[in-house]
Amino acid sequence: MKKLENLRWVPRWVSHLGCIKGCLNYLGLDVSDAWLFGATGHAFVLNVHEVVCPSGPTAWNTERLFRLGKNIGYEIDGVFGMKSADGFAEKQNLAWEHAKSAIDRGLPCYGWELDIPEYYVVYGYDDAGYYFSGPGCDEDRGLKPWQELGDTEIGVIEMYSLKPGQAANDAQTVKEALAFALEHATSPAKWIFPKYKAGLAGYDNWIRALESGTADGFGMAYNAAVWAECRGYAVLFLQEARERLDRKAAALFDQALDQYQVVFENLRTVTEAFPFHGMEPEHVKDQARIRTALDALRSARDAEAGGLEILQRIVNEL
Repeated sequence: MKKLENLRWVPRWVSHLGCIKGCLNYLGLDVSDAWLFGATGHAFVLNVHEVVCPSGPTAWNTERLFRLGKNIGYEIDGVFGMKSADGFAEKQNLAWEHAKSAIDRGLPCYGWELDIPEYYVVYGYDDAGYYFSGPGCDEDRGLKPWQELGDTEIGVIEMYSLKPGQAANDAQTVKEALAFALEHATSPAKWIFPKYKAGLAGYDNWIRALESGTADGFGMAYNAAVWAECRGYAVLFLQEARERLDRKAAALFDQALDQYQVVFENLRTVTEAFPFHGMEPEHVKDQARIRTALDALRSARDAEAGGLEILQRIVNEL
């Protein structure tokens, strides 16, 4: 077995960034969680299916995260493929060879759905497959045969390696991250799939599903946990950005902080109404929980609307 000692994921609801953080830690790159979530734009993302499917947090085109990650000081390379496309077996082999080559060079790897539909750090391999760490298996979870990667109902292969790069200046990093957040919030087809909506329209999907009784119970709890985590880091990112930029546009950052603090607190209220741990099927039919969550979602949406306007002003000033 070939493995990279002490390479593990960092537990986060956004497992993609939890894996990247684990890779950064392994490489000795000092990047705060707030900077990682914010500089990639993910802290400001919201993607919600029309029935609040639990796929919402991961079912969108995350390609821009890779480019924005370069601003932070790392570069990602790897293999992406679809089971439904021609050459699937070749993609599996390419992913396998990519991971082996990277680990042999001391570069950490991560991939999609080595266990459940989440991202996992790949810290080693042997002749048969991958050894990995991630949701449900923080430390060790045996072996994933390499020929099984992507051979699932979702049918997506993702296998990436991460290496150090040259970070951009802070003003460029913040401006490009916020510009992407604003673009994503308008639900453009290049980032958002059918039946999903982003930004304020994502809140509308969420509210309608809860009002109509069509919201998925598991999805309610999972979406709430993920998006609350993101907005918590949005607050911390705005604080860090304000200081890194020597308080340039400080008044606007303060205004944005006020808005996103309200968003975070209201989404945290939704997590309390629909807790992921201790979740029960009847929660999604509980009228008191529904009323609490609807009030919080409407307040979060209003605050987010104001926040997006201020983010645009920050981008304009930077």
